[in-house]
Parts: sequence; structure tokens; C-alpha cells
Amino acid sequence: MFDQLMLCDEGFENVVENGETVGFALTARLPYYRGLGLSMIEDVAVTVDGEAIPREAIRVTLRGRTWALADMESEYGDRWNFGEKARVTALKPGGLAPGRHRVEIAERLRISYLPFVPTTRCTKELELAA
Repeated sequence: MFDQLMLCDEGFENVVENGETVGFALTARLPYYRGLGLSMIEDVAVTVDGEAIPREAIRVTLRGRTWALADMESEYGDRWNFGEKARVTALKPGGLAPGRHRVEIAERLRISYLPFVPTTRCTKELELAA
């Protein structure tokens, strides 16, 4: 139901560290109405213009704290709340060229009362400023 709200229009930008473009970032929400502990978020997959970003190159930042996806597996003290916007960073040397890009995010969430692990997807055309 909230899948079309997963990708936000703001926050799509290249990430520059020490003068070098190391990747790009986007802003995302969970598609689940209750929020979840970070250890229950099994995957956050990012694809841009048909290119899948490797899982080990994804970082999630909430309230000023950043995790690699592997680190989230054992994070029992923090959560991603309903409606809360997270910065999702994809490490990709050189980042992305300015202009429109087709971005897909897929979040696999472990929901305690479901006998399966759903993956919810959202695709949007986002504009990367020069």
C-alpha cells in the first residue's frame, strides 16, 4: 500500500567526500505501517538505469547514524519508524551523471506475523542536478 511512497523526490544527489565523488544518495521510506527494528530489514536493494548496486555498497543513515546492510542484521537497539525518511547511499566511484535516472528501490522486510519475507519495490524517474 505504501510502496509508491518509498522513494522520495528530494535528496537525490551525488556524494562527495574529500573532493572525490564516491557514489550517490537518495531518500527513502519503509513501506510498512508500523516501522521495524533494523535487524528485521533484510535488504535494501538499489538499481539505477538498470544497473544493480552491490549489497555491500549500500549504506542506510537514520538520525545521523549510518549502517552497512550487514551491520543492520545485528542492530537490535534502533529502528526505522513509519514515515521516517532515511538517506540511502550507494557507493559507486564517480557517482552519476547529471540528468534523469530511473531508480528502483526494493526493501525486503521480516514481519513477525507473516510466514514469508515480502520484498516491496518502487521505481521512479529522479532528476540529478548538475
